[in-house]
Amino acid sequence: MVTLHEKIDVTRPVHEAFAYVADFTTTQEWDATAFAAVKLTPGPVEVGTEFDVDCKLPVGSVKLRYTVTHFEQNEVIELNGACPLFEVRDTIRFSTNSNGTHIDYRAEFTFKAPVEGFKAAIVPGMERMGRKALAGLKEALDDTFDPPATSRGARRADTMVLPGLALFSRAGYTRGRKKWNPISAYMGDKHVVITGANAGLGLATAHRLAHMGAELTLVIRNEKRARSLINEIKDESGNEKIHVELADLSLMCDVDALVARLKRKRKPIDVLVNNAGALFNPRTVTREGLEQSFALLLLSPYTLTLGLKPLLEKSDSARVINVVSGGMYSQKLDVDELIMGEQGYSGSVAYARAKRALMVVTAQWAEEWADDGIVVNAMHPGWADTPGVESALPSFHKITRRILRSPEEGADTIVWLAAATEADKVSGELFLDREPRTAYLIPSKQESAEEREKLRAFLADFTLPARGSAMKKQKMAG
Repeated sequence: MVTLHEKIDVTRPVHEAFAYVADFTTTQEWDATAFAAVKLTPGPVEVGTEFDVDCKLPVGSVKLRYTVTHFEQNEVIELNGACPLFEVRDTIRFSTNSNGTHIDYRAEFTFKAPVEGFKAAIVPGMERMGRKALAGLKEALDDTFDPPATSRGARRADTMVLPGLALFSRAGYTRGRKKWNPISAYMGDKHVVITGANAGLGLATAHRLAHMGAELTLVIRNEKRARSLINEIKDESGNEKIHVELADLSLMCDVDALVARLKRKRKPIDVLVNNAGALFNPRTVTREGLEQSFALLLLSPYTLTLGLKPLLEKSDSARVINVVSGGMYSQKLDVDELIMGEQGYSGSVAYARAKRALMVVTAQWAEEWADDGIVVNAMHPGWADTPGVESALPSFHKITRRILRSPEEGADTIVWLAAATEADKVSGELFLDREPRTAYLIPSKQESAEEREKLRAFLADFTLPARGSAMKKQKMAG
C-alpha cells in the first residue's frame, strides 16, 4: 500500500469547504490529473453516492469509479475508488481553525499486478501530483481570482467576423474551459430567480445551481410542467428549495402579477436570470396588442427587472443576468424599427433587434445601479442545441448540429455569472465563455448615444402608470 498525505488551511468556513469538496465532480476544477468528473447517483451526496472521475496518472489515463463509504456532514467524507490498475481509499477530514478550515487529505493506494512491480518508480510522480492537487484545492477554496478579462485570442477574434462566429460553436467552449478558474462560491444561502426554466438553457442552469445548493424560483408558463419540473430537479440534486411561479411573460399583466407575488414574499433576490425567449414566425400579436417578440424578449425582462429591483436591493450583492444572442451582432439599434410590422416581418430579425436593445439596457442599468450594489451583465450562449433552436431554426439546426454546444455548455456562463466570486467585479459587459466580449462584432452596427437615450425614453413609456397609453399607441400602429 502507498499512502499520500497532504494538509491545507483555507480561509473559508467549514460548511462551505465541505460542500465544495463533498461534490466530487469538482475535482476536475482543482486536481490537474482529473479532466472529467460526473455524479452517477441522483439525490444528495451520502453513503452510496457514486462518481466517475477520469484521470491522467503516471500509469496512464484511467476512469475511477468512486463510492462514498463514510459521510459525516462538515467533518469527514471517505470514498473508495477502483479502476483496473489500482484501488484507492480517500479520507478527507475537516476541522475549524483560527482562520477558517483545516483539511486533512489521505489517499491510500493498493496497486494490482503488474503495476505493483513498478511501484517504486511510480510513487514519486504520484506524490508530486498529490501535492499539486491539494495546492489546487487551496487555490479554489481561497477564491481570490482576478476580475475577468478578455484574452488575446478573444480580442483578435472580436476584430474579425468569421473567427468571432467560429467561437460560437462547441470549439469555442472547449477552447475556453482550458483556462477557467474553479467556482467554489457557496450558493446554499442564495436565492436565484430564473425565467424560461422549463427546458434548454434555463433548465440546464436550474439543474446546475440546484446542485450547488441555491434556492430557486423557476418561472415557467406551462402549469402541467410545474410539478414534474420541481420533482425532476429535487430528485436529481437532493435540493428541496425549488419553487415554481407560473406566468406568461409575453403578457405584461402576468409580469405585473408575478412581481406582486414575489414582493409579497419579501424574500431578497440574489440573482435574476432573464432567460425566457422564443422566436416567432409568423408575426404574432399578444392579446394586449403587442408584437410578441418585443413583448417577451425586451419589454418583459425590462418590466420584470425594474419591478423586482427592491428585492434585488435587499441582497448583499445582487446580480442580474440578461441572456442575449449572437444574432444581435447583425442588428443596429433603431428604436423606430424596433417593433416590426407585418410588412417584411422576419422572426429572426425581430429576435435579434430585441436582444440588441436588451444589451443596450444592460449597459444602462449597470451604470445607473452601480451605487445600489446590483451588478448587471449580459451573456450569449454561443450556438447551443436547445429545443427552441431546433423548432425555430430547423435549417440552421440541421446544418450545424454536429458543432452545436449542449444546453449545459451553453448555460455554463450563466452559472458562472450567477455564482463565481470574480464575476461581480465587472458590470455592464457581454460575456461568452466567461470572458468579456465586444458587444459589436461589426463596428458599423454600434448605435449612437442619442439612439440609446431614445430607447430609454421609449421603454419608460411602458412603465406603470403610463403603460396603457403606450400599449394603445402600439396597438394602433400594429
